[in-house]
Amino acid sequence: MSVYETIGGEAAIDAAVDIFYRKVLADDRISEFFDTVDMEAQHVKQKAFFIMALGGPNSYTGKDMREAHKNMKLSEDHFNAVAEQLIATL
Repeated sequence: MSVYETIGGEAAIDAAVDIFYRKVLADDRISEFFDTVDMEAQHVKQKAFFIMALGGPNSYTGKDMREAHKNMKLSEDHFNAVAEQLIATL
């Protein structure tokens, strides 16, 4: 059984992504990175990424992490803030 199935499948991923982005958008350290982002589209991409990463059906067609973030001026503090919100969500 995959991690995806073990945690509850698509419903669990949907809930986690929704909670994660609520936390990210409320976090002044990183929320500015999403000021111009279509959050509906972002949710769809993130859900597909997590499903694929956790062993579910792969429908992710987005860029890899390095490519998706290459033009962003991200610091270790930004990374840590995102990781903190993801850990708090999961």
